[in-house]
Amino acid sequence: MKVLLERFPYRFCEEPDRGYIQKYNLLTKRWFHLYECDCELQLSTAMGDINYVKWLDPEGGPINVNNAVSNPYNK
Repeated sequence: MKVLLERFPYRFCEEPDRGYIQKYNLLTKRWFHLYECDCELQLSTAMGDINYVKWLDPEGGPINVNNAVSNPYNK
C-alpha cells in the first residue's frame, strides 16, 4: 500500500485497484480504513478538500460552523 498524503488524523492510500482514506485511532495507535474510494477522482477530491473527508467521517464533527445564513439579495 502506497501512502499518497497524510493529514493527521487522516491519510490517503492507494493500491493498484483502489484507493482508501484511513484514520488514526489514538486509543489503539493504529490506522483503520475509514472509506474506500470508488475512483481516482474521488480520492483526489478528498485529498484536496479536508471538509469532504470530515463529511465522510461519522466522527468528523461539524463542517459548517457558521449557522447564520446571509441574504443574497440587497434590500
